[in-house]
Amino acid sequence: MSKTLTIKRPDDWHLHLRDGDMLRSVLPHTARDFARAIIMPNLVPPVVTGADAAAYRDRIMAALPEGADFTPLMTLYLTEDTDPEDVAKAHASGLVKAVKLYPAGATTNSASGVSDFDKVAPVLDKMAEIGLPLCTHGEVTDASIDIFDREAVFIDRVLDPIRRAHPDLRVVMEHITTADAAAYVKSNDSNLAATITTHHLVINRNHILAGGIKPHYYCLPVAKREEHRIALRQAATSGDARFFLGTDSAPHTDANKLLPCGCAGCFTAPNTMSILAEVFEQDGALDRLEAFTSLNGPAFYRLPVNDTTMTLTRKAPSYPDHIDTPEGPVTVFDPAMPLHWRVA
Repeated sequence: MSKTLTIKRPDDWHLHLRDGDMLRSVLPHTARDFARAIIMPNLVPPVVTGADAAAYRDRIMAALPEGADFTPLMTLYLTEDTDPEDVAKAHASGLVKAVKLYPAGATTNSASGVSDFDKVAPVLDKMAEIGLPLCTHGEVTDASIDIFDREAVFIDRVLDPIRRAHPDLRVVMEHITTADAAAYVKSNDSNLAATITTHHLVINRNHILAGGIKPHYYCLPVAKREEHRIALRQAATSGDARFFLGTDSAPHTDANKLLPCGCAGCFTAPNTMSILAEVFEQDGALDRLEAFTSLNGPAFYRLPVNDTTMTLTRKAPSYPDHIDTPEGPVTVFDPAMPLHWRVA
């Protein structure tokens, strides 16, 4: 059994860094392991213009630990008032690498998202023209739709019509959680890809609900049945270039997670690489970990693969159960299984 594994340094294609004190507290945990990350724009207020993105990037760079080698890849928050020309200008400058679609009310800080998808058609046309990817939070928000069905319904009602109306639009289905989504990606062309989170490879809905509610496993999209988790693992470990890592690491203080109406999100930045190595080893796919974490994402985003490498050693890691921030403690995701790989 191999005791070391060296791969190209990984990237995170879906990350929440927040702002202010929380940004300064969580950023080092990503910058330690990841060379780049697609930064989510759902701040309050959201990052909606090129100027907003430039200012947020500057705050991220100012928060980096001295000597850290990390590049934030900025995104814009799509609203019904988004200016196509501002999007094109921000992309042409090299600043913005994607635009994020949140259906209004779908998740944390998504109130400014889209309700009428016809109103964003001019932006999507411009994005298709310039090759700028659309990243989707794939859930409908219709209260009549069961929360466990919202991803599959989103594909039928929203995503597929958008892609038919804008066939040249490049789309990333973010944090997919269902066999339906994995099958949809596999059945379509090179303009479509999907990110898969660390936690959705590990937990199903029983982890949240069986034996009492576990708030630190609650995320959106919510974890589904075991059959869906298995489908995600098969997609992630397959080597298929259309699937790559987006942790959706989403820090919330314990106080906000444990409210009667607690926040959704799992904070996986500190231990993601150890968890992924464990998952891929369990599935006999350690030789495909590099593709998932380090190769497939850059290929879709048309960026170079990182020159530097990461070495993982087969030795049990040690992670804190939480990190301290000025806003309060943030619990680190517990994979509920022993880990045997650490980043050297």
